[in-house]
Amino acid sequence: MMAQKPILGFSLALLATATWGTLPLAAQQVLKVMDAQTLVWGRFWAAAIVLLGILAMRGHLPKKGQFNPRNLAWLLMGVIGLTCNFTFFAKALNYISPTTIQILWQLAPFAMMTCGIIVFKEMLGRFQKIGALVLVIGLIAFFNDRFAEILQLGTYALGVLLGAAASIIWVVYAVAQKLLLKTFSSAQVLMMLYFGCGILLTPIVSPSDLGSLNGFTLLCFVYCCANTLIAYGAYGESLNHWDASKISVITTMLPIFTMLFSLIAHWIAPTTFPPLEMNILSYLGAFIVVAGAILAAVGDKLLRHKYNRLK
Repeated sequence: MMAQKPILGFSLALLATATWGTLPLAAQQVLKVMDAQTLVWGRFWAAAIVLLGILAMRGHLPKKGQFNPRNLAWLLMGVIGLTCNFTFFAKALNYISPTTIQILWQLAPFAMMTCGIIVFKEMLGRFQKIGALVLVIGLIAFFNDRFAEILQLGTYALGVLLGAAASIIWVVYAVAQKLLLKTFSSAQVLMMLYFGCGILLTPIVSPSDLGSLNGFTLLCFVYCCANTLIAYGAYGESLNHWDASKISVITTMLPIFTMLFSLIAHWIAPTTFPPLEMNILSYLGAFIVVAGAILAAVGDKLLRHKYNRLK
């Protein structure tokens, strides 16, 4: 087992979270000149080709004997889930802010917990239940001044629906990956999924949109393509140096990072990045959502023993 290096692990987890946190800001700029599926298609192909090169150099490409009908079915399931997740996420950014979509992303771990109970027969812990309740309270607070707009079923409601759908359908990919990891390495699974997603999207993309990229939007597109490799690479390496429960606390704070980056970006370039349209209760709701997600992710592990001692 690799020796613990808390400072390095923390730094890598922070890098992964910061990278994920800035992604929707960059993607929103690219979406001004490119449709969502083409942006996602470019990201998938870039990540797939780089991973292919890395695995080929290391001699770790998947072997023919590893494929069977069951693994192919899981692979197809993962491709569909990840394609929908990335595409819905990108499409939602046409209608809602980066911070809002990251708040909605906190639905993903709760959907995964529900799936774990149904599919993998896992038990739901006491603090996971409390975390789910806290999350609902946080969401109500965050959207406190948007309920009328949501009920109008206009573009904002569509963005919220797409963002929630992206988070929930991510579970399809996560379950498929968990099953595929019994046969393949994490890098092999990701490479195959990225190639599959790129192929699946090819018939509905508009490669001509790439010609519309220039200057700042081109830089943002390159960053979006590199983002997946940087973030997942840093996250995966952080797990080798620090406890997963502590890393999850950092990564669960993703909405806060995006909110801070949005404020900084608007301060630096107010004509490029719009201001955050949030009142005090919305800001409070964002922190409550994060608290609920953290409680659900690590509450049982970190607080259960203290709670039992007090009984």
